[in-house]
Amino acid sequence: MAVWLADMWYSREQRLTEKSGAMKRLAENIKVLYIASDCMEPYVEIITVKESKRCQSLCSSDASEAEEPEYQLEVDDDLPVLTDQSHLLDDYHLEKLAAHMPARTYGYQWQLVYSTAIHGSSLKTLYRNMAEVDSPVLLVVKDMHKKVFGAFSSDPFRVSKYCYGTGETFLFSFNPDFQVYKWSGVNSYFVSGNWDSLHLGGGGSGFALWLDADLYRGSSFSSPTFHNAPLSTNEDFIVQDLEVWTVQN
Repeated sequence: MAVWLADMWYSREQRLTEKSGAMKRLAENIKVLYIASDCMEPYVEIITVKESKRCQSLCSSDASEAEEPEYQLEVDDDLPVLTDQSHLLDDYHLEKLAAHMPARTYGYQWQLVYSTAIHGSSLKTLYRNMAEVDSPVLLVVKDMHKKVFGAFSSDPFRVSKYCYGTGETFLFSFNPDFQVYKWSGVNSYFVSGNWDSLHLGGGGSGFALWLDADLYRGSSFSSPTFHNAPLSTNEDFIVQDLEVWTVQN
């Protein structure tokens, strides 16, 4: 039996768009398999990512007894697809972060909603760009020491008198090795913000992550919310670049 695999995963959304001109969001990706042998007509099989992970072999039990080796299909989890260029995230960052993101984000593209390189350094602009966002967001910071860290928030950032968010929220740091800090369950001080500053985590001597109105100065302390170590090299830091990404659903 001969098996040819398509060179890449194709998005069902893209295929539907090409054929009908209509955009339809589907979270699954597909792979097209062309299968042929001497004793049967060639045929095409379409499988999804989930199906492929359950598939241990493309060969039948009878074929496994033949001289030809089995064809094993091994598929790694897809990395999040960024619709825009990132100055802070590469495949290594995405691979590490994707392993800790909630399942509801899988299969969707990530869209850049705020960048200091594009929109300037302003917390007000950050809030304004998220006014119509209703999905999780990923905050990524690089400080003047070239350290990358940030937070995944279950809710978009906004001005609020009270803390908001859920236990899906977590902190992370590549400083230099990857560290992730999930919700400890001690308190629910996930995210809060006003026009002067944005804060994540709390209940201790300082916020787990604090940013000023100019998105220029920040600080990071250990907090009971996440039981985190300071994310930056120093507790007080200067922001070099900052990006916020959201799920495009």
